[in-house]
Amino acid sequence: MADRELIALLKKIPWFESLSQEYLERMVGIAVLRQVRAGEALFREGDKEDYLYVVLEGRIALEIFVPHKGKVRINTCEQHEVFGWSSVTPVVHQRTAGATAVIDSTVVGLDAEKLRQLCDEDHDLGYRVMRRLANVVASRLLVTRLQLLDMFADPEEMKNA
Repeated sequence: MADRELIALLKKIPWFESLSQEYLERMVGIAVLRQVRAGEALFREGDKEDYLYVVLEGRIALEIFVPHKGKVRINTCEQHEVFGWSSVTPVVHQRTAGATAVIDSTVVGLDAEKLRQLCDEDHDLGYRVMRRLANVVASRLLVTRLQLLDMFADPEEMKNA
């Protein structure tokens, strides 16, 4: 796929909208397209970080290992959703969850190390990227909170409410 075509695809994704042409070109310079088949793992929990991903088409399950339960799906990423955000953070050095294609999918991966370098070199771009990542993290925390509330809800207490 030509850079021009990838830029056109990225412009349709809310995470990239309002980025200048220059910033989009920088993103494309560190991007790779990846086709994943249903059931194929993009990465596993504990793997070394490498890419921040965006779903172009398909569906990606995010899973964690829970003792005595095995793999548990904690989220499903749909078209245009970002996942693998921990790869861009400065402290976490391994994947906090695994990612597996639910159906045949196409994702774009941004090289996390190069993205961090771009952000360090251009603080305006860094601010925009980190602000967007903060929104992804906040939404994941909300989903996790709701899952925890559901998991620990006392059914007897709910009946009396």
